[in-house]
Amino acid sequence: DLGASSGEFDFLKQGETVSTRCDELQSLINRGCDNAMIENPHGEQKTLKNKTVTHRRKGAEKLKPEDITQIQPQKLSLTLRSGEPQSFNLKFKRAEDYPIDMYYLMDLSYSMKDDLENVKNLGTSLMLEMSKITSDFRIGFGSFVEKTLLNPCTGDQNCTSPFSYKNVLKLTSDGKKFNTLVGQQHISGNLDSPEGGFDAIMQVAVCGDHIGWRNVTRLLVFSTDAGFHFAGDGKLGGIVLPNDGKCHLENNAYTMSHYYDYPSIAHLVQKLSDNNIQTIFAVTEEFQPVYQELKNLIPKSAVGTLSANSSNVINLIIDAYNSLSSEVILENSKLPEGVTIAYTSRCKNGVVSEGESGRRCSNISIGDEVLFSISVTSKGCPKQGKPEIIKIKPLGFTEEVEIILNFICECECNKDGIKNSPLCHFGNGTYECGACKCNEGRVGRQCECSSNDVATEDMDRTCRKDNGTDICSNNGECVCGTCECKKRDKPEERYSGLYCECDNFNCDRSGNKLCGGHGRCECRVCVCDPMWTESACDCSLDNSTCMASNKQICNGRGTCECGTCKCTDLKFQGPTCETCPTCPGVCTEHKECVQCRAFGTGEKKETCERDCSYFNLIKVKERDKLPQPNDATYPVMHCKERDANDCWFYYTYAVNNNTEKEVHVVDMLGEQKAGANRVWKVFCDRES
Repeated sequence: DLGASSGEFDFLKQGETVSTRCDELQSLINRGCDNAMIENPHGEQKTLKNKTVTHRRKGAEKLKPEDITQIQPQKLSLTLRSGEPQSFNLKFKRAEDYPIDMYYLMDLSYSMKDDLENVKNLGTSLMLEMSKITSDFRIGFGSFVEKTLLNPCTGDQNCTSPFSYKNVLKLTSDGKKFNTLVGQQHISGNLDSPEGGFDAIMQVAVCGDHIGWRNVTRLLVFSTDAGFHFAGDGKLGGIVLPNDGKCHLENNAYTMSHYYDYPSIAHLVQKLSDNNIQTIFAVTEEFQPVYQELKNLIPKSAVGTLSANSSNVINLIIDAYNSLSSEVILENSKLPEGVTIAYTSRCKNGVVSEGESGRRCSNISIGDEVLFSISVTSKGCPKQGKPEIIKIKPLGFTEEVEIILNFICECECNKDGIKNSPLCHFGNGTYECGACKCNEGRVGRQCECSSNDVATEDMDRTCRKDNGTDICSNNGECVCGTCECKKRDKPEERYSGLYCECDNFNCDRSGNKLCGGHGRCECRVCVCDPMWTESACDCSLDNSTCMASNKQICNGRGTCECGTCKCTDLKFQGPTCETCPTCPGVCTEHKECVQCRAFGTGEKKETCERDCSYFNLIKVKERDKLPQPNDATYPVMHCKERDANDCWFYYTYAVNNNTEKEVHVVDMLGEQKAGANRVWKVFCDRES
């Protein structure tokens, strides 16, 4: 709403509250507020950081990850006015030769024995394959089994006691080192089928320094042939404390598996998102359905089918990476109360999406640019009224847009308030924005009363109309001997008057519109716009709608009342009294069209559909079935005409009460006429 900063003493009507000075622009103008006295602040936006997205080809000069930009702009300031959206465009460009960190997290339970043999040479092979995508690739390795138990392996098996999680190799660009360290690993055992992989994923996500994550594309490959334990399963081993989501690695081993329960899926989703990690689940075919369901709960994750011995793991990783990197999904941080955000995506090939689909674009190739239109709206002001910060980022990426939200909660004129102003009853208030803001203990429009005196009988007496019993007509309160009228739920509806006896919403209506939509309601009486009259302003004084084709009002055969002709010559009908169904010549005028419509004969039979569709045709079997003048509530013309074969046919012509033209025609099988070789559907006689 807008504020009228003109003096309230000049603007407000008797009984109107100070709050009615806040209204829509046109309403304030209509009520007499000068444009120059209206406070109408608007929101604005400023771009604080706008580094251009990086245009770079593979093989060009190598850039540090922090020097590569994939999202633009990076920082904005939005000033929001309630209900007024602020929109901006966000550009995303998938950078060429972008660095990748990939951590391979492997289940080393006994059933993965043959898989370990194939993974031992993964480092150099994967390095070679990933070099086709990026020149800056690092790989790390970790393993997991289950929360610590006694060794379940039998004596003839070469396996170690189970462990929850070990960080075997920090992220490195040395593929041979990966092969060497993985080659030194041994499988372990477990007593139940689900594994403790969630403990391991949590530590990989939150122990960034131990893992060596950079601010680049972060991939976590999770390889297993079993299901997973999650929050609550720890109770089976007597562990009841919820997972705290913090790093607990000592000597590269998770040390609190016996103390904290497994994390929940929601907890994992949060930590993976917070740390911009994209997950690839490489699982055997047996557990595909389980991990597909898990994928649906974890944004920016993929599932690949691992062969029985992990021989296809490289192709699986490449395919999953291409799938993940070809889609961008925007997410925002928690919004302040009352703030909403809307996304519209403009993806490849001109595809435009809104709503939840407006957050994402798919099939993005390296070097492609896509655009998002983002609109931020505030409803009201936050409780504190202080600036807030929100962030928007693509899932799985470290880059983000920081948005500072400022809120317009007061008019500018508030800053120029005059404290203890003489306009407020000898300085009993601050005069700001054209109204008095009373000091504590003072009330009244001009702060002229003490709050201790407002409920006295003497003051109430002046608020009763004609010494009646109702205070302020039951439409307001008596404050300081003066009625202050109630506010309505609809801001455009107001009580007013010395005793709040008037309102602007209880006037006559027409067409379900107050004052017919052609006037304004003042003290329960319609004040009509020019050229409108009557109690509901529903009678037009404009006679142009009554003008006949001969430029006469109602064809000179009626009067124009409220823009509608009232025909005084009863033979004439129609909106301008120009139709005369019973006048001579009517039958001849419609003869040819009746012939072609009823019998398919006559001069107009070739053009019948084009020229003769202006009336409704009703066929009757006998002449006495034709409408009779005394039976109808409108004039009916009876016609008898000869056709080209000298046969008579009979019909009536009329304009009914709905102003529709209608013809009733006798459809009788006549005698065969001499010299003709066909039967005519007319009544043929020898009458002259």
